[in-house]
Amino acid sequence: MSRQLHLNVNILNAGVFGGSWRFPGTDPLASYGIDHYTSIAQRAEKAKLDAVFLADGPVLDPSIRHRTGNNLEPTTVLSRVAAHTETIGLIGTLSSSYNDPDEIARRLGDLDYVSGGRFGWNVVTTAGPVAARNFGRDGEPAHSLRYRRAADLVERVVASWASRTEHVSPQGRPVVVQAGGSSDGKQLATRVAEVVFSADQDIEHSKAFRDEIRLGAARLGRYPDEIVVLPGLSTVLGSTEAEAKERRELLDSLLPDEYARARLSGQLGFSLEGLSDDEPIPAELLRDPDTAGGSQTFYRIVREIVERESPTLGQLLRQLSGGSGHRIVVGTPEQVADGIERWFRYGAADGFNVMPDVLPSGFEDFVDHLVPELQRRGLFRTEYESSTLRGHLGLGLPKPPQPADTPLVSAI
Repeated sequence: MSRQLHLNVNILNAGVFGGSWRFPGTDPLASYGIDHYTSIAQRAEKAKLDAVFLADGPVLDPSIRHRTGNNLEPTTVLSRVAAHTETIGLIGTLSSSYNDPDEIARRLGDLDYVSGGRFGWNVVTTAGPVAARNFGRDGEPAHSLRYRRAADLVERVVASWASRTEHVSPQGRPVVVQAGGSSDGKQLATRVAEVVFSADQDIEHSKAFRDEIRLGAARLGRYPDEIVVLPGLSTVLGSTEAEAKERRELLDSLLPDEYARARLSGQLGFSLEGLSDDEPIPAELLRDPDTAGGSQTFYRIVREIVERESPTLGQLLRQLSGGSGHRIVVGTPEQVADGIERWFRYGAADGFNVMPDVLPSGFEDFVDHLVPELQRRGLFRTEYESSTLRGHLGLGLPKPPQPADTPLVSAI
């Protein structure tokens, strides 16, 4: 069989756009109820997607004043989803900075077993001072420290899964997913990740990123073809190009300005207070991404947009639409399918972690119109050929990760 796309749906509350909860016909409080997630997962399974994906952070985000957030703990939600689905994969985000390895191993190992081998763990090194304060710290741990801890923690969790003699999952163990494109993040990915959730605006950069991850994994004795790279992709669909553009313009108009400014300020690491929408971002305030705190991946993306396009603050806020910097595509199902196929065939992606503009309506458009177009082109499955997440992704059971260079460092 020829190589085919992998597609996940990232259920981000009411949608990836900052104003999605205000979109006409959308229930702004739906993400506070379990049925929101279950119904989307059931539609995703009917469309034969690889997995549903849940983001998370161990914090009550102050931006809740301006938009609904991710409000339920992922493994709790996915336990319910597992009971109401049969085949689709289930990927949950759990922090490596603020969790215990033995507890993660037990919780995810048990969930993987009872779901019939459908679980994956998205490893994140939680950034930001708000989360740090939630655990009694004055500030977030240094970037490199977070990633050293993550490498050691994953090693311990995988070793725990490997030692199981009872309640062993049909897929062997949960799939390890990693999100982070910084220098430290790429080193972690080459060592432990089976799926890499990346962020890229540019096809050439995305191909170089995928090539770098696969080459680095091969140097560690891993089989590079068993690493799946899935860039984030935000979709805005319409039956015509004009309709899709009109939908995007409406979403931009619904974006709470205070929320968008606060989010961008957090990504850049400096205040935007006093800067008008007509002014550009001061270039002298931009640092090298490798020296930035927080998420270096999204800092790099925003900096590249600023350096390449010199947008005013207002233009940049609209371009990001209150999102994190993932690529946004706007058009008809055929136009968006063209872009997906181009990235896939060029080797810039093995598929995509899809973040619809509005939930559930944007995802309904995706599965009803875009997925059939991808299937018509022979790019995506029409039936499941496996009952496990590993099987959907075409992954075998990998070698254990190389031992960490340092012992587990406490982040709390």
